Amino acid sequence: MVNAVKVFKKTAPNGKITVYLGRRDFVDNTSSTEPVDGVVVCDNDYLRGRKVFATVTVTYRFGREEDEIMGINFSKELQLTTQQIYPNSNQDEPTGVQDRLIKKLGANAYPFAVTLPENAPSSVQLHSGDDETAKPLGVIYELRVFVGDNGDEKPHRRNSVALAVRRVQYSPAGGNKRQPSTLVSKGFALSSGKLNMEVTLDKELYYHGEQVKANLSINNSSKKTVKSVKVAVIQHVELTMTNNQFTREVSSLESKEGCPITPGSNLQKAFNLTPLASSNKAKFGIALDGKQKDSDANLASSTIVAAGKSANDALGIVVSYSLRVKLNCGALGGELVADLPFKLMHPAPGTTIKARPDAGYTGGEDLEFEDFARLRRGVSVDQN
Repeated sequence: MVNAVKVFKKTAPNGKITVYLGRRDFVDNTSSTEPVDGVVVCDNDYLRGRKVFATVTVTYRFGREEDEIMGINFSKELQLTTQQIYPNSNQDEPTGVQDRLIKKLGANAYPFAVTLPENAPSSVQLHSGDDETAKPLGVIYELRVFVGDNGDEKPHRRNSVALAVRRVQYSPAGGNKRQPSTLVSKGFALSSGKLNMEVTLDKELYYHGEQVKANLSINNSSKKTVKSVKVAVIQHVELTMTNNQFTREVSSLESKEGCPITPGSNLQKAFNLTPLASSNKAKFGIALDGKQKDSDANLASSTIVAAGKSANDALGIVVSYSLRVKLNCGALGGELVADLPFKLMHPAPGTTIKARPDAGYTGGEDLEFEDFARLRRGVSVDQN
């Protein structure tokens, strides 16, 4: 049985331009982003000496469209790049999938590779709490290919091809050696001694679907009593365009096992939590890497930045995670709280998940075409 390489296909409403993509996720490795590459087919009779251009735009939508009243706009569209893809004297050597497509589609097939800016934000969607929302919230990318005399022309929907693509990040190599830990203490007014707690994670980087394993060591040298322990995974979301920040609890567990922890007592306890998008379907504002109704949608991955830069330099929607532990000491004693940051990401392609479609491509596989407009993710964009 011959393995088939899936290729996504979409044709303009006028039937004159067709674009083929071997993948729709383009990886940001913090120093550069893979180009948005594919093949465009356009009949010479339709070109009539004109050129073919490709633009990549990012729409940053931070509010629902139905709430836009009295001139208030909750979205901003930025055109990141416009490049001439035919004729193109600077075109690099075609990838394996591009080369096979050119041979299959004939003389009117032209390869292209559109380069994204270094500081372009990662693709993230915010769960609106309503699966029927007309336009998704978050950072949405669109590749549009059209024919014209110059790149400044505004393409008409009928004469162009628009495809939703994503800019994604994977876990960095060798980033899982550190074992995070934190030690917190709390003193009490009119009472001697302190309540001490050490929280340790077995590793710094977790993959989506993995259990987050936390070890607690509690030493109660105070005169207060710990009544219960709550452990939660917190998703931190920062909207850089509006300078808003909020948090969402994506997994939690409260336990009274081993409690009350009386003065002079100790407790060693382990907790396992699994943060999943499927467990947070009713929560507005959860950051996702796809739509909540997709069965394989994940929580958004942690945002990583290049060496020498801080998370404050990132644009779009910045996502991070922490483990939060609360010791409840009653109405008068209050709480002792510890936050321990960690990363939640996808493994890099070629490690424990399937590599990108043209990695190691030999040219011997069949090509399997799929209509781009029928894709589940980004369908509200592709239907334009």
